[in-house]
Amino acid sequence: MNKCKCNGRLHHYNLPHYSMRVSLLLFNVFLTLYRLFLSFLAVKFETCQQIEEVSFESSDPKFSVRPDGSLYAEQHVTNLTEPIQFMVTGRDSAGKYIWETTVKLALAGHLLSPPVNQGEIKLITFPRQHQRGSSNGLRRQKRDWVIPPINVPENSRGPFPQVLVRIRSDQDKEIEIRYSITGAGADQPPNDVYIIDPVTGKMSVTKPLDREERASYHLRAHAVDINGNQMEPPIDLYIYVIDMNDNRPEFKNQVYNGSVAEMSKPGTSVMQVTAFDADDSTTANGLVHYRILSQTPHIPIPNMFTINGATGEISTIATGIDREKVSQYTIIVQATDMEGSLNFGLSNTATALISITDINDNPPELDSKTFQGEVPENAVGVVVANLTVRDKDQPHTPNWNAVYRITGGDAMGHFAIRTDEELLCLNDAFTLMVVVSNQAHLASGIPSSPSSSAAVSIKVLDVNEAPVFPSNPKIIRFEEGVPADTTLATFAALDPDRFIQQTIRYSKLSDPANWLKINRTNGRITTTAVLDRESPYMKKNVYEATFLAVDNGSPPATGTGTVQIYLIDVNDNVPVLVPQEALVCERSRHGYPVNITASDLDSEPNAGPYVFELPSYPSSARRNWTISRLNGNYAQLKLRIPYLEAGMYRVPILVSDSGNPPLSNTSVLKVKVCPCDENGDCTVLGAVTVAGLGTGAIITILICIIILLSMVLFFVVWVKRREKERQTKPLLIDPEDDVRDNILKYDEEGGGEEDQDYDLSQLQQPESLDHIMSKPAGVRRVDERPVILESQYPVRPTVPHPGDIGEFIIDGLRAADNDPTAPPYDSLLVFDYEGSGSTAGSVSSLDSSSSGEQDYDYLNDWGPRFKKLADLYGGGGED
Repeated sequence: MNKCKCNGRLHHYNLPHYSMRVSLLLFNVFLTLYRLFLSFLAVKFETCQQIEEVSFESSDPKFSVRPDGSLYAEQHVTNLTEPIQFMVTGRDSAGKYIWETTVKLALAGHLLSPPVNQGEIKLITFPRQHQRGSSNGLRRQKRDWVIPPINVPENSRGPFPQVLVRIRSDQDKEIEIRYSITGAGADQPPNDVYIIDPVTGKMSVTKPLDREERASYHLRAHAVDINGNQMEPPIDLYIYVIDMNDNRPEFKNQVYNGSVAEMSKPGTSVMQVTAFDADDSTTANGLVHYRILSQTPHIPIPNMFTINGATGEISTIATGIDREKVSQYTIIVQATDMEGSLNFGLSNTATALISITDINDNPPELDSKTFQGEVPENAVGVVVANLTVRDKDQPHTPNWNAVYRITGGDAMGHFAIRTDEELLCLNDAFTLMVVVSNQAHLASGIPSSPSSSAAVSIKVLDVNEAPVFPSNPKIIRFEEGVPADTTLATFAALDPDRFIQQTIRYSKLSDPANWLKINRTNGRITTTAVLDRESPYMKKNVYEATFLAVDNGSPPATGTGTVQIYLIDVNDNVPVLVPQEALVCERSRHGYPVNITASDLDSEPNAGPYVFELPSYPSSARRNWTISRLNGNYAQLKLRIPYLEAGMYRVPILVSDSGNPPLSNTSVLKVKVCPCDENGDCTVLGAVTVAGLGTGAIITILICIIILLSMVLFFVVWVKRREKERQTKPLLIDPEDDVRDNILKYDEEGGGEEDQDYDLSQLQQPESLDHIMSKPAGVRRVDERPVILESQYPVRPTVPHPGDIGEFIIDGLRAADNDPTAPPYDSLLVFDYEGSGSTAGSVSSLDSSSSGEQDYDYLNDWGPRFKKLADLYGGGGED
């Protein structure tokens, strides 16, 4: 006897509380058992031979298999707390072949993650193509194996990786085989969900699966040798993710808004709520059931509404809905999966707000049966009497709005209950009957009367009425340009007080442009200036002025009238080019053309379309530029030549409008031509060039700036150097300098403004030095004699040493600087080099008191600074 094990697989099923017949092909499913002894599974075998009759038997006596493969429960299946597993065996009629498979049953909703029995791994063998001979010598090819799908429950707890099946080639005994899988979930996103041992061929899942994320996978298994040569044709593997009840129903909205009319009958549809469950909708996991949890308020009863458990439609279930008592209901709705099972299903809630709409079920009621009032004659918009009404319906709706009717006492129709009705009454008094009802019809079945009535007594008072302009506003049409002193119209008013002779005088109230005047007695309107349609005082071609008409009644009454002058446009304005400035790249292949248009104060048809042209003069305009028409109001200006030097250009453009006759105007467009980059944007250097400076001018300015900075730097260095030289230069001059008639400046400043008014003669050498010679030896001032004790200046010995002259001069300068008797301006100091009684006098004087020859050879001993004096006076030279 041949025994064919049916792929050695373990079948796994769910049994819910309710049963239903299903027919499946050897893969893991959830079963629903609706009635005992009904079929809930069909078993079918793919045989190795063409066998028509197969008999089945179950290892569990509680279940049986019919000849067609249907699996039945023979007994009550109760307390199914743990899965039931049994073996189903199939035999052919000849008894040559046997097939076996394992069936596992569990209660729906309790199959969390069925473990894969590692000891019974499903084996999938690569199909072989067998050929066998027939009696007539022909050979036929056997059909391929049908690879059943692999079912994996979602949310499995592992451990991972979890072996699912084993892939095997029957050539693995002869050569070394390497196995691999490809497809989405293996080497394609999502990668590495499934892996395979390349040596053993065991395929495993690496992590828990989520059916809501991906319900199935299609992989291909490959078998190659160690050199990568394909040893078997690839086989397709279909993996289905078994759904678990792991998702709660989700409402599309957390708050639903609906409405229903008050006094609605039971069964009236209100609204529908909808919840979605991400689980499989073909199983109980995704079947949602609705129920109402609560209703607020509980008026008149707690259960005013019901909901369809399958569709979520909410409807009324009781009478007594009254908006005047409850204007809105709040309903909490619950959605539960597992067909509403509270023990196993998952739930979620939402809020339904049901607004009660108003119907006219309450008629209006007047607060009183009698009202009184008075009104001046011919009054407009004057309240005669306030009729107060009460209505319980929703305010400001047709069910609440009151409609009044005068049913008696006003045969002439002088009164109406409206805010803008004129009451033209000459009688002394009126008594009116007023009836009030709603704008909407009263709802059927209301026992109350739909209206209410009251009497209104009205007294009419006589008043002086204001003059009235018959046509107000008065419309006048004229062409613009009307000259001054032109009569436009006569704007006369009428006095409603026909039985009283009164005089009317006219005056001007509003005339924004001061274009008009009105005759005081007859109301004739004339112009005082030219009427211009383009004036800013015109509004949509209409000029509006207001005039007054005053009677001589007691008190005087004033009427107001408006004159609207419609001015017809004439072509009196030339078009103006827009824009006035533009920017163009110096090379025509860069940048963009300039879009130009025109502005005309006139209106159609005296404005556009416009005609844009380049004038013949200057000739450079047409030589360098060209204009192309875009439409009736726009044109484009662009370079005609490939290159134009950067700079500012004034391009004249002749613009003509469409008036009859047309008006033309030559406008100058300032075009800034500048170098541009590849994007057509003006460069920084180009922007400066466009400002009016050429490249040469820019370079010249930069050179001038550099020269100016250099001069400033040179001057600062020179001043610093002079300062340094002044600090290091000795007090006596070099021997090479000529000391005759030289003035040594010591950079001494005066005392300020007082230093401006002084006698320069005081700085000169006095003609006589007698008064100085009588002084003791030393340095003396010759400008004025001090009145206080003079400072003590240093005194040199009679025969000075040559090396002491410098120190002597420095000490004299120091004493002069500290002299408190010194004036606030420069003065002359005289140094007595020869000491007291010297016949040579001071150094500043070359005169000698001695007429004899003197020996100046000693000057050579005083050092190089006195060498010049020694050369001048030594050797018997003349004075």
